[in-house]
Amino acid sequence: MLVDEFDYYLPESLIAQKALEPRDSSRLLVLDRTAGSIEDKVFTEITSFLNPGDLLVMNDTRVIPARLLGEKKGTRGRAEVLLLREREPNLWEALVKPGARLKEGAEIVFGDGLLEARIEKHLEEGLRLIKFSYQGSFMEILDKLGQMPLPPYIHSKLEDNERYQTIYSKNLGSAAAPTAGLHFTKELLQDLTKKGIDVAYVTLHVGLGTFRPVSEKTVENHKMHTEVYDIPKETWQKVEQTKKARKKVVAVGTTVVRTLEACAISGKLFGETAIFIYPGFDFKIIDCMITNFHLPKSTLLMLVSAFAGRENILKAYKHAVANKYRFYSFGDAMLIT
Repeated sequence: MLVDEFDYYLPESLIAQKALEPRDSSRLLVLDRTAGSIEDKVFTEITSFLNPGDLLVMNDTRVIPARLLGEKKGTRGRAEVLLLREREPNLWEALVKPGARLKEGAEIVFGDGLLEARIEKHLEEGLRLIKFSYQGSFMEILDKLGQMPLPPYIHSKLEDNERYQTIYSKNLGSAAAPTAGLHFTKELLQDLTKKGIDVAYVTLHVGLGTFRPVSEKTVENHKMHTEVYDIPKETWQKVEQTKKARKKVVAVGTTVVRTLEACAISGKLFGETAIFIYPGFDFKIIDCMITNFHLPKSTLLMLVSAFAGRENILKAYKHAVANKYRFYSFGDAMLIT
């Protein structure tokens, strides 16, 4: 299967630079994957597509201010670090710039010495293993020095860091937001629960896959990066009860899809996964999906194509472009039924 089969045309003007207010005022494209039909709605109308007994599963990961700007010790050359995953206390996988100048043993200073780092090892795919040293609390220092790791296609300044967090974010550790959840407000969640729709949470800390394009020519040759997930026992019990009652398990975002389907394969409620979902994948858990619009040739576009069919997805994206939907992280949403 060729990666080029997952390409589409998108005018740059449709890439959302800022989030809408209120959160649930974004548009909602509803795609029926069986009929191939498309409806144009507003996100608040999502309640009309869900029924009592259905289960919404959300990712409660919280984005850390993972982008650090500093200086290389000795030369005072600019250095940038993007934290991806904590391997062990104070030892992180990260992306660095400029990679060619930051070799093993290089030291970086942040905030006039408030935080220091040493590059311990070069890893695959351009990653670095970095050891941090500091006095006090690492997360407090990160809150002071770090910036939100917005995707490179967002050029506008983020005025409020909470706008890149879901309202239910709780567990720190993600390098990017699970953006499908950004559309939910407290009031909308209350409306859903009043209708008898249950809500449950998983945690998957979004990692390198969000930043890495697919460089292979064929889909099957692409290698996913490992992400850490955790599913509370109560959540999995709700999933099993929902399936048994023949109601719908609705994944809020591709991160939830990866988490639940990885668990169905491994049988483990927590651990690491490098699951790669593309057309031909046999879904065991997910019945519906809420998601944003994804980049051309991306693994996320392949995932939604696996769920809804590539032709259906490309037709829906063409419709979204023609009707000027807003794309990507701060963009509009899609419900796939």
